[in-house]
Amino acid sequence: MRWLSHPVAIALAGIVLSQCLIETSANAVFELRLKKFSNRFGKDTEGHCCSGYRNSQGHCTGTCKTKFRVCLKVYQEVIDPESPCTFGEAETPVLGDNEVDFSKVDLQGFRNPVPFELASWQGTFSLIIEAWHEEPNTTATYVEPALITRLMIQRWLDLGEEWTGDDHRTSHSSLSYEFRVTCQENYYGEGCRKWCKPRNDSFGRYVCDDQGEYVCLDGWQGPDNYCLKPICSPGCHESTGYCDQPNECKCHSGWKGPNCDQCQVYPGCLHGTCEKQWQCNCIEGWGGLFCNQDLNFCTNHRPCKNGATCFNTAPGSYSCECPPGFSGTICEIINDTCANTPCRNGGTCLDAGDDQFVCQCPSGFTGQYCEISGQSCSDRPCLNGASCSDTATGYECHCRAGYEGTSCERPVNECASDPCLNGGSCVDEHDGFQCVCPVGYTGDRCQTNVDDCAHRPCLNGGTCIDGLDSFTCRCIPGFLGTLCQTNVDDCRTQPCANGGTCVDGVNDFSCECRPGWGGRQCTTRVPVPVSPCASAPCHNGGYCVEAPELAVGFQCTCPSGLGGPFCTVVTKPAPQVDVDASPMSAAQVVLVVTFSVAVPVLAVVSALAIVCMKRRRRRERARQDEEARRQNEQNMVHNAVNAANNKCLEDHMIINSLDYPAKPLNTQHHALPHLQGGHHLHLHEPDAKKAVENTYSIVPARSTKTINTDVSRLSLADCLEKGLDAPAHAPACRGTPTSELNAPCKVLPEPPLPRVHSHSDVYSKRNSLIGSGGGGGGGGVGSGGGGSCDIHTSTNTLTSTCTPSTCTTPSSVFVIEEHYDDENYIATEV
Repeated sequence: MRWLSHPVAIALAGIVLSQCLIETSANAVFELRLKKFSNRFGKDTEGHCCSGYRNSQGHCTGTCKTKFRVCLKVYQEVIDPESPCTFGEAETPVLGDNEVDFSKVDLQGFRNPVPFELASWQGTFSLIIEAWHEEPNTTATYVEPALITRLMIQRWLDLGEEWTGDDHRTSHSSLSYEFRVTCQENYYGEGCRKWCKPRNDSFGRYVCDDQGEYVCLDGWQGPDNYCLKPICSPGCHESTGYCDQPNECKCHSGWKGPNCDQCQVYPGCLHGTCEKQWQCNCIEGWGGLFCNQDLNFCTNHRPCKNGATCFNTAPGSYSCECPPGFSGTICEIINDTCANTPCRNGGTCLDAGDDQFVCQCPSGFTGQYCEISGQSCSDRPCLNGASCSDTATGYECHCRAGYEGTSCERPVNECASDPCLNGGSCVDEHDGFQCVCPVGYTGDRCQTNVDDCAHRPCLNGGTCIDGLDSFTCRCIPGFLGTLCQTNVDDCRTQPCANGGTCVDGVNDFSCECRPGWGGRQCTTRVPVPVSPCASAPCHNGGYCVEAPELAVGFQCTCPSGLGGPFCTVVTKPAPQVDVDASPMSAAQVVLVVTFSVAVPVLAVVSALAIVCMKRRRRRERARQDEEARRQNEQNMVHNAVNAANNKCLEDHMIINSLDYPAKPLNTQHHALPHLQGGHHLHLHEPDAKKAVENTYSIVPARSTKTINTDVSRLSLADCLEKGLDAPAHAPACRGTPTSELNAPCKVLPEPPLPRVHSHSDVYSKRNSLIGSGGGGGGGGVGSGGGGSCDIHTSTNTLTSTCTPSTCTTPSSVFVIEEHYDDENYIATEV
């Protein structure tokens, strides 16, 4: 059959066969190496002698015939020595007596280390090592061999080449051993489940790393495809070039060059270029299908002579427009002898007919062609610093660089030869020129095209192709865009079938298939593995979790108080955990911290605010008191000035109120108050009217100061004070100035007064005076013949009315102060 000879079919068959072999072979090997055993008393596990008898010293006269049994099984929390050995068991023949050194003894074909081949390694194991005596004991009858010692351990063991050693000791024996677990050849990774075999042929070129992953050989790539793709030579274009072996570059059709990045023009294209294979893009001045027709013959060939003008008439055709004196196809025939300007030094040519001419020379020149000068160097004809030399025809000027002419009179035009290339503009300079280049060119003569690819604008491995003030990016497969910046969406065609999810790559894609499907595009049915937890292997409420690394494929998470691989072993109850004592959340912690900081801060701020308010009130009270004292001092100075001028003051009452101004009360006669206790005030009509006008209220108000400068019109406290301290017959007027009533004011010496009087004392004294009587009409307080003071009292208001008979001069100033605590008034002289 022909298909059997196909290499790909053979490779697939080989892979399938090898996979089958992998599934049936062992991937890992557990090795146990027995080192040394000692049973110095020759006893079994029950303390009996293996052979012989116990002598008077208690020693056995015989020795044990020792052999060993090894059992490897899955991990068991409580090892059962009677259950089958899951991974295998091995038994030795009788190797010695009471002392066995495995490095020296004849093993009789027994392999040490003992190998246990495993399908995979789950990480845990249980190991049982037993030593037996196989001959009957002389002191007791044994039907079966006697057990000397038994070792049972369970461990977690990682894959590795290193050995793990251990010693087992009992009261009468000891055993030294070591073990390890390694992967079989060509098996790698966790649990030795990954198979990888190096190869270097047409089916793969790779080696394997420690995890079993493909590592391509030098010159090859594509570990996902068995490293079958060679790496071409550096710079070889990925889309237009290819290679069959490493470090070579072969071009696809239509491309050439060492890196296969140069396109080939269409066959037969003469004056054309290409950007892609098999193109023929004509350069300027050429046309036609093969760019073989000259569209600018005049420019390229300049066929017209003698200054004739050339015109392009058709591709490859032209015509010449000859100047006067010339004719012919290319104006090569001279019809006028003066056409060649034979006259020199500015001479004028005159046609004489018959191909003859005459030169009309300017002044100073002679000869047929005006070539003879009549000047010499002594006439200094040379200009612009030129040197002069005499000749047979006159003189010759040797011009400096940048000048020309017979006398070096003209500057040389360096731009006349059109030195600038590629459309550059020439700027003439002295003894030189400068080219102004168009965009895209540089250099002294604009001869260099600016490399627009110098800054490598193309991304993702794109190749930059320089142009005229531009560039073009040739992208590698999988990218597109002006700068190759866009990754082509390879999933736009939805290549994944059967509900698979497409994952885009670079010029490639991969499919994540749903369960039951596989292959590159999820088109192959694969068996769905049955979950090992489907059979509910965990008992007593245990929770099953899939664990592929274990041999059983699952692991049971048991409730408190239970253990074992299936949650069937009763263990010590776990301590109760208070589920309510759950930690606080972050928000609760932030809230507690915020309140813990905010409450003390708020308390401190409140305390500071209260202290500041109290200090502010104290400063305000001090300011008001200071203002009152200042005004009292001004009143005292005012009274002193009035006394010096010997004036009787009509405006005798000064009221100083900072908070509430004091107002005169009882300005109506009918509104006069009654005395406390039913006493009424009796005044004559004129005196009553005067008293009403001079009635003032001493209302206890905060920071209110009332000063009376008229002794005859004193307030309540002053009248009481004067009445109590002065004799009954003393006159009321203390001075003798002239008043408004033209009554003489008599100046009397000031009697001594107490500095401070309380309201209660004054009131008591006044009552005593009222009871005893005094001089003067109307029964005043200490009244003399000319005036009287009547006092009205109430609960919170004291009103005094003084009716002077004569004008008095102020001699003292008193300050009435209020005390809230005892409702008294204090009068102080200032």
